[in-house]
Amino acid sequence: MTITTGAPPPTHNLPVALARGFLTGGVVGTSLAALVVGGIVENAPLFVTGLVLPVVYGLLWSLAGMPRRAREAAVVPRTALAMIESREAVEGETSEVPVRFELTVVPDDGPAYRVEITQDINLVDLADYRPRGVVVVQYPPDRPWRVRIVKRPTPEWEDRAASAQLDSVPGAATVAAPPQGCAFGFVVLLGLLLGVAAVLLAFRADLIDRDDTAKSPSAARPSVSSTSSTTIVSSASGTVALGPGQSFLDKGELDRALGSLTKAGDTRDTRQALTVVVQERLLSVVFSPAGTQTPGFDPRALPYGGFPALVEEATTTLGVRSPQTWQITADRLTGSLVIRVVVTGAESTASLEADGQGKVVRRAPAR
Repeated sequence: MTITTGAPPPTHNLPVALARGFLTGGVVGTSLAALVVGGIVENAPLFVTGLVLPVVYGLLWSLAGMPRRAREAAVVPRTALAMIESREAVEGETSEVPVRFELTVVPDDGPAYRVEITQDINLVDLADYRPRGVVVVQYPPDRPWRVRIVKRPTPEWEDRAASAQLDSVPGAATVAAPPQGCAFGFVVLLGLLLGVAAVLLAFRADLIDRDDTAKSPSAARPSVSSTSSTTIVSSASGTVALGPGQSFLDKGELDRALGSLTKAGDTRDTRQALTVVVQERLLSVVFSPAGTQTPGFDPRALPYGGFPALVEEATTTLGVRSPQTWQITADRLTGSLVIRVVVTGAESTASLEADGQGKVVRRAPAR
């Protein structure tokens, strides 16, 4: 078979991607600031807004994307033969194992190209996907990097794959989703900062009054700062912000931060948490209001040691290209303890859910 190298140019709407990144950053910043400020000033409507805003935004995002998904579903995918250049199984806990493939795709009516994909393959069928083997794939005509291996091709394509002999193409012909560079990360950060600033400015008077009250001898010590982190504790919430070069995925960092929020001898050491939010350098704990029957949990019982593995799995196996931000949220709003990891990339968002022991129970790959 004659192969012409060179990949078809991918399409991408940069302004739309930047706008989505800005809105996502704004919602994340606003919701986190609303949770923290609402807990500090004991403003229940503001606190509820911080919980509801991400849910509403996710619903609106899904509804707004329905026409696009309908158009994409109406496009007839192209079918082609591909040769497996290499494969690498990613560790999994179920019979479906994520496998990272590097393929040479050979369309009938276009140039051949390389592409890297990750697809779940059953352990029983893994031996059928050997390097140099030929498989049948499908992909959208306008997004050639979204290749999926057809596990049960038609008899015609199965016969073609069985008799085909394909050659490799150079690595320079690799097709991937267009990189966003630093522009996407900048607009996400800008949206996050503006969202936080909007909440802080709107409730600055309440925060100042709360700070003046906290300075009285009878009030609890409101803050403890150091050169490496800043801790803010009130009767309703607590936050820890790490300094530059640090991360809450570092070994023991979360345990130390939580210890600073629940010091021995403080009445907060026996209180239940309503929600725990972890980002790269920010930990926020909102405590259940005293005397209420809210679905709280002991924040010290969370499987913090497994958080790095959850973030690693979310950023590498769910199809998010160029991950920009991640966030872990733990709560019992649905009855049982749920740990959610949300990863935002250059053009998509994915998430997974784990139980109270850190075992993954649900995945939502990037679309």
